[in-house]
Amino acid sequence: MIFEGVVGIQNNPDSANSTPIRQGHQGDVLVSELHGRYYEPTYRKSMFGGSIVGQVTTVGVATTYTGLCLSNPVGSSVNLVLNKVGITFLVAFPAAAAVGIMTGYNGSTSVTHTTPAVVRNKYVGAGVGSGLLDSACTLPIAPVLDTVFFAGLTGAITTVTAGDAIVDLEGTIIIPPGGYGAIYTSTASGAASMAASMTWEEVPL
Repeated sequence: MIFEGVVGIQNNPDSANSTPIRQGHQGDVLVSELHGRYYEPTYRKSMFGGSIVGQVTTVGVATTYTGLCLSNPVGSSVNLVLNKVGITFLVAFPAAAAVGIMTGYNGSTSVTHTTPAVVRNKYVGAGVGSGLLDSACTLPIAPVLDTVFFAGLTGAITTVTAGDAIVDLEGTIIIPPGGYGAIYTSTASGAASMAASMTWEEVPL
């Protein structure tokens, strides 16, 4: 099947109908964003997020966990597609640490929720979905480190930053029912130092 279009810029009026597809010099189709990148799923009320402030993280991949954990209950009807993770530390680490995201999966046992965090629909005022956030929980299986973000350092916060980032994972981590994703630090963070957030889309199975 051959798609026909026009190579080059078009200047069509608002009332134009059936305008040709715009193409590039390699036969590629060119598109431009009308709204912000995540407007469509947010408008459809399928984008969610939540955050915490003042948390100490667990060392490494322990199953008795503190930090920020996003989980998808067993029996859920959606996948959680992790998009953005925001993280900062307001106190220097006692010992240098790698910071990132770890993940795990158990098809029969959900994460046990000890200290739930508030989840909000990114369409302000809309209802919550299936994804659950916790600042403390018990993981049903030991996680593995998935993605490294940066290093948490030991210098004074006014001298050497302990690390901060807003990471766009671009949907590269999908958390199915029974799965979870959590902030990872290879050593415990400084006292009450971590602030973190997660944003995800919920996509029907």
